[in-house]
Amino acid sequence: MANKLELTMLGTGNAMVTKCYNTCFTIRNGNDYFLTDAGGGNGILSQLEKAGIEIGSLRGMFVTHGHTDHILGAIWIIRIIAMSACQNKLKSPFTIYCHDEATEMLTTFCRMTLKKKHLDTLGRQIILQTVSDGDKAECCGIGFTFFDIHSTKKKQFGFRAELPNGKSLACLGDEPFNESCTKYVAGCEWMMHEAFCLHADTDKFRPYEKHHSTALDAAKTAQSLNIGNLIIYHTEDFDLPNRKTKYTEEATSVFSGNIFVPDDLETIQL
Repeated sequence: MANKLELTMLGTGNAMVTKCYNTCFTIRNGNDYFLTDAGGGNGILSQLEKAGIEIGSLRGMFVTHGHTDHILGAIWIIRIIAMSACQNKLKSPFTIYCHDEATEMLTTFCRMTLKKKHLDTLGRQIILQTVSDGDKAECCGIGFTFFDIHSTKKKQFGFRAELPNGKSLACLGDEPFNESCTKYVAGCEWMMHEAFCLHADTDKFRPYEKHHSTALDAAKTAQSLNIGNLIIYHTEDFDLPNRKTKYTEEATSVFSGNIFVPDDLETIQL
């Protein structure tokens, strides 16, 4: 029987949401999980618990960039992994992939906040692996290619994942697609794209001033890149009960593939 391959959105909101958690997710391959970002605090531990994902099943992590709603939760992941290491419960080294600026931030945060015994696990049981544009790695039986998304705000990376079932998934971080990343994204079966709000609500939320896009923008990008399945995330939270319906309707007007607007803790079969 093939390993279960799925994506669980632990959080789907932007930085300032209060009715859902900040955007972060896991990719599962069998019994192993790969975490991307961790939100802005120790709420990541609660989200993992609600999703039924044991800390011991996390094999690696990717941090897209150094904004509070993506990187601060990583300190809590490091802390709990370090606790497991100190108790000899860690089965194998835990690797955190991120670009040089994020590596420096994580190292500084850890030095300022962690106990010495937990800090001593860095470089031993917990590896901070700095990646550059185009670097490749394998974790959880998934091949990753990390790439610079050419952020207009703060240095940020995304990745293309080659899944064990032969399909590919592109994660673009939390800014609009940049054409310089076309070679990593075009033709992927899955693409994850942020959408701060509906295009119909542009005047209300002003996404472009924040270097974000709309559901309509994300869908147009997916259509132009010949994407099979579009996952929309990193949204506002003013109308969560109707978010899935409204965002899907707007995206459907310009995208012919499958559209997913997940709620927190929703799982998508890859």
